[in-house]
This record gives sequence, structure tokens and C-alpha cells, in this order.
Amino acid sequence: MKSEQSKKSEWSLIIKLLLGISVGSIIGLFASEDMMSIIVSAKYVLGQFIFFTVPLVIIAFIAPAITKLKYNANKMLGAGIGIAYLSAVGAACFAYFAGLVIIPHLSVPNVIDSLHELPEAGFKLSIPPVMSVMSALVLAILLGITALGTKAEIMERALNEFERMMMMAIKSVVIPILPFFVAATFAGLAYEGTLTQQLPVFLKVVVLALVGHLIWLTVLYMIAGLVSGKNPWEVIKHYGPAYLTAVGTMSSAATLPVSLSCARKSKVLSKETVDFMVPLGGTIHLCGSVLTETLFVMVISLMLYGAVPSVGTMAVFILLFGIFAIGAPGVPGGTVMASMGIVVGVLGFDPAGVALLIAIFALQDSFGTACNVTGDGAITLMLEGLFNKNGELADTAPVHNT
Repeated sequence: MKSEQSKKSEWSLIIKLLLGISVGSIIGLFASEDMMSIIVSAKYVLGQFIFFTVPLVIIAFIAPAITKLKYNANKMLGAGIGIAYLSAVGAACFAYFAGLVIIPHLSVPNVIDSLHELPEAGFKLSIPPVMSVMSALVLAILLGITALGTKAEIMERALNEFERMMMMAIKSVVIPILPFFVAATFAGLAYEGTLTQQLPVFLKVVVLALVGHLIWLTVLYMIAGLVSGKNPWEVIKHYGPAYLTAVGTMSSAATLPVSLSCARKSKVLSKETVDFMVPLGGTIHLCGSVLTETLFVMVISLMLYGAVPSVGTMAVFILLFGIFAIGAPGVPGGTVMASMGIVVGVLGFDPAGVALLIAIFALQDSFGTACNVTGDGAITLMLEGLFNKNGELADTAPVHNT
């Protein structure tokens, strides 16, 4: 009965998100400037609240998860970061070699139609986060490791209580308002002209990136299945709501509440591993965004500078990009903004190239984010196989009376 209710809830959220995307796109195509000002205001306020909760969610799930992992915590943290880096570098290498074969045969236009500028929000309610995403991640890890090392039982109980409080906030407030945020986002894209002007111009490159996402996710989940000895379908089949939420929000951080909900429904993932790796992955695992940006810098380099970067140049770019991606903020456009230094310094892009990269990247940012989020499930399954193959973590987790 509980499983059936869970599936109904899952499909209910998917339907609401799809309605948000459809209704928002239609409204954006026909909206007046005054109407868009109201929509932009609503999006601003909803976004402010969602992003306010993100650092709190990271602390609420990662810190207590570390205390429950006991002596596996340090090993699991190192493994999670290492796998996320290898996934990003692997995705970029795959994109580069695929691009070498395919991109020279594509006819890429060199003119982008100007966008219709969004009106200013008529009303703004600023709700700044208490700290940045990276600060929250560092604080969560510090709290978890020190509470574990000092055997601070009161702090452990406090962290577990905070986790339950934030889970209530996620279920009662954050998830219900997400479809409205998604609708407002797509209304803005349609109004600007992104959905009708820029997308057709670069459709070939975007489709190539989407195919790359599918292939890389298949690789990740196959590896996860081999490492864990469990069926990866038991994880990925629950990720529909998270994928669609990421498409609508263009943010791994904003998708985090839904990602946690999806991963927790899997029968092959333990709660301890999910609560540790899913928030961590939402912050540091950006394989889809890295794969896409690698393709785009190759296309832009060919378009503006007459040649695809050399193997040596791209090797330096990819190795550094993997590191920068780990520190990129989990917000819309976070990956491309984090990489600007190496795009200019290593690839030699001028302001025109940088502007073009940002514009094209925005076309698929939502799908790159969706790939990132879905890939987190694969890494979580890998850690499950490495650290919880025989249910070791369940033995270390505290028991709560209900």
C-alpha cells in the first residue's frame, strides 16, 4: 500500500511539473510586458525562498549522515569526491573525442538573433541564504566529522532532529511550490525568445549534447551495477521527478529536495548512503554540464577562431575543469561561470567567445543539470556497493523509537 501511494505521489509531481513547463511556455509566448513583470516577480520570490532553503538542506542531510556512517565517513567522503571528479573528466573526454568526429561535419550558423529582454520584476522580496552552498557543504562536513570524532551524542541528536525538521519543510513547502517556479522559468524563456529563436539555430549541437548525456548516464549506471552487484534500474526508475525538476529549475541545488525524495524510494539504496551522497553529489557532481560545455567550446572555437583546440590544450582544460566543476555553485549557469577563468586562460576565448558560450550554454542548461542530478543516483549506488554491500551501515545507524 505504501509503495502504491509513493508511486502515485511520484506521478503526481511529474504531471504537475509537465503542466508547469507547458502552461509556462504558452503564457510566455503570448504574455504582455505587464503580465511578464508579474511572472518575473513571482519567479523571483519563489526562487529566493527555494535557494534560501538549499544550504539548510545540505547541512540537515550531510551532517547527520556522516554521524550515522561512523568510521566509514572519511572513506566515503573521499570516494564520493573522487568518483565525482572522474565522472566529470570522463564525460569531458568522451565529449571531446566524439566532438572531434562529429563537429567538423556540422554546419553551425554564426549569427544569433537578439533576445526579447525580460521586464524588471515589479516586486522583489529578497531572502538571502544564511550562507553559500559551498560554505554549507564545508560546515556540514565539519559538524559531522567533529561530532563523530568527539562522540558528541547531544549534537548527533540535534542534527537528527534538524534533519526531520527540514524534511517536513521540503515536503510541506518546497516541493509544492516547485511546479509554479518551473512554470515561471519557462514563461521567461518563451517570452525572451530562447524557445523559438536560439534553440532552432543550435539544435544540432544541443541534440548532440543530449545524446551524450544519455550515453554517459548509461555508462555510469552500468559501472554502478557492476560495483554494487545490484540492478541499477531500481535506482534510475525513480528519478523522473528529479529529472523534470532539474529541467525546470536549471539548478542541482534547487532540485535537491526532489532528488532526495526520489533516491529514498529505491529498494537498493540505504537511507544513510542516500542522505550522504545525494546532497554531496548535487554540489560537486556536474558530469552533464561538463560534457555539454566541452562540446560547446569546441563548436565556438571552430566557429570564431577557425579550429578546434588541440589535444594538449583540451587535456589541460579538461583536467582543470573537473576541479573547477567540483567547486561550482549548484545554481543556474554555475558551471559555465565557474569555468570562465580557464575558458579565457587556457582556451584563449575573447569576450565575444565568452558571451557566445554563455548564450548557447543557457539553451541546454536545464538538460545538463538533469543529467548531473540523475548521475548522482549512479554514484550513490557505487558507494552503496563499496561501503554497504552487506548492510554494514544499517548496523551503525542510531535507532529512533516511533
